[in-house]
Amino acid sequence: MSKFGDLLNSNAMVLVDFHATWCGPCKMLSPIIERVAKKAGKSVRIVKIDVDKNQSLANTLGVRGVPTLILYKNGSQVWRQSGVVQERDLLSIIGQHSN
Repeated sequence: MSKFGDLLNSNAMVLVDFHATWCGPCKMLSPIIERVAKKAGKSVRIVKIDVDKNQSLANTLGVRGVPTLILYKNGSQVWRQSGVVQERDLLSIIGQHSN
């Protein structure tokens, strides 16, 4: 978790996508995340974490369902939601926290 912690504590805003390969809503969210990454550019770093391969991290962060998105700024969680989030809503949330 130290590399993950270093990433979160950097000055970059980080959107973490907790997902699983067997999860239908995760598959729906994946292209949305890709479009958000292109549109948001360097304002946010997006990290995808497979909960089956990283169970201890998911447990530590209290991820109970997938998909779960968590937005961090300066090492602190500023937003969190489970389920599919639409592109415009995600871009709006990133924009609200990029100041």
